Amino acid sequence: MIIEFKESTVENLKLYSELLGKDVNTMLEEALELYFEAQQKMLLEKNLENENMMTNLDYDEFWDGVDL
Repeated sequence: MIIEFKESTVENLKLYSELLGKDVNTMLEEALELYFEAQQKMLLEKNLENENMMTNLDYDEFWDGVDL
């Protein structure tokens, strides 16, 4: 795997590494974990929206004629 960063990203990694007292690998792992969590949440929300779009009936139309 080859990973390339812009020069400004490398500079920021070095700067924050010094400021936070963390090595670059740890910071990248933490950042990627947050990214993956955010993407997973977004995908789950999108899937929920897609499931909700499976019907074009409103609440009354959907339950019309159902005896509870």
